[in-house]
Amino acid sequence: MADKAQIQDAIKTQGEVVRKLKSEKASKEQIDEEVAKLLQLKAQLGGDEGKHAFVLKTAKGTRDYNPKQMAIREKVFNIIISCFKRHGAETIDTPVFELKETLTGKYGEDSKLIYDLKDQGGELLSLRYDLTVPFARYLAMNKITNIKRYHIAKVYRRDNPAMTRGRYREFYQCDFDIAGQYDAMIPDAECLKIVYEILSELELGDFRIKVNDRRILDGMFAVCGVPDEKFRTICSTVDKLDKMAWEDVKKEMVNEKGLSEEIADRIGEYVSMQGGKDLAERLLQDPKLSQSKQACAGLTDMKQLFSYLELFQVTDKVVFDLSLARGLDYYTGVIYEAVLSQTVPAPVPTPTEQNGADEAGVSVGSVAGGGRYDGLVGMFDPKGRKVPCVGVSIGIERIFSIMEQKAELSSEKVRTTETQVLVASAQKNLLEERLKLTTELWNAGIKAEVLYKKNPKLLSQLQHCEETGIPLVAILGEQELKDGVVKLRNVASREEVDVPRADLVDEVKKRTL
Repeated sequence: MADKAQIQDAIKTQGEVVRKLKSEKASKEQIDEEVAKLLQLKAQLGGDEGKHAFVLKTAKGTRDYNPKQMAIREKVFNIIISCFKRHGAETIDTPVFELKETLTGKYGEDSKLIYDLKDQGGELLSLRYDLTVPFARYLAMNKITNIKRYHIAKVYRRDNPAMTRGRYREFYQCDFDIAGQYDAMIPDAECLKIVYEILSELELGDFRIKVNDRRILDGMFAVCGVPDEKFRTICSTVDKLDKMAWEDVKKEMVNEKGLSEEIADRIGEYVSMQGGKDLAERLLQDPKLSQSKQACAGLTDMKQLFSYLELFQVTDKVVFDLSLARGLDYYTGVIYEAVLSQTVPAPVPTPTEQNGADEAGVSVGSVAGGGRYDGLVGMFDPKGRKVPCVGVSIGIERIFSIMEQKAELSSEKVRTTETQVLVASAQKNLLEERLKLTTELWNAGIKAEVLYKKNPKLLSQLQHCEETGIPLVAILGEQELKDGVVKLRNVASREEVDVPRADLVDEVKKRTL
């Protein structure tokens, strides 16, 4: 163990790091992380002999949400859920952990990120990695052949967290899926319409929805000369094109995955292509790609998809992009991903996060993704019966990160309660009257508060309203009680009006709804 003097020096240095971050007004997460390190160093010195030093912090890759953050989160959820309901979806829930074998072999190279629970002599269990595989298990187990459902719940990944970029080990997923045998591309187009509606309504800035098809990718790999057994692993490498330059992706294909430079260059020609319906038509005439039946089927569907997207009025944001791969093994047809077109301002990165941070702000990357997975339910069905499915997952944590940063930069105050009116008194000994009036309001469905003091000062009651954003104060005094009225005060304008007690509920509703 390091000697006492070394630890004291380390405490001094770490204290300076914390002070510097505070003076630079760094993000709360960064300050908390460095404070936790400082507390750990102090714990090593040990206060009382033999007493276990305990550091209060959240586990790596997780976070608490304060009331302000929860208010933002609730607003986002309401927008998303109302969109799902507008499109006729119902909701389900599944356990937070599944049998380990349910999740095994469904996620390709990402399987290493699954959290396995400790074997305690019973079933081998893992925390769910996404909501799609549990959904497929649910369909197969209950023999459901068609459903349109949404599911919002937490999932877990042993990923390397980047908190300022909205990447965590515990996070919410927000899924919408359509299961059932339908005519080609109609449900797929609706999923893209949903992404378009949600991102537009959240006002996160300009966005693009990239689409491709697993069959086009596999056909492209085949005509470029990629061996069958390397399709999935090369697919995972192509999927990194949004984070890495083509030269680095090519290096990985050649040096790590064992492709020849010539094959990698052929892939490079295709994955640089972007367009719309016109690109699908052009590729159907491509001398090499048209040799692949798989690719032709995918391109024909892509043309059909774009014709539906035109009817849904979303083609201004959708682009057919051959570099889009999405690394998950279970996709079988159309795949898509929505990305924001701009970076957003972000807190100052800690020294450990400095590398890879964009100086102008943080690019949050993908904010939604999904696709068609027609074989997944069949993997769970004893008779292998397939239920075609298509769905989308909204990247809710990344959206929260952006909304929180926008709220920090905005002068607008975020309300954390929905109280419509505070029942106050201007004189002493009116607690009972305040409680009676509060009860009347609660019984009428009005969101009302009262301060928990027998004789609060009027000023402190008004200050409470200003601090928490309560728009109205119902003031009682001896005179008001005699006259059968309540003095209703508008907190912002300070204008006051006497309202007959019998009319108070209607007046509050009129002014706050």
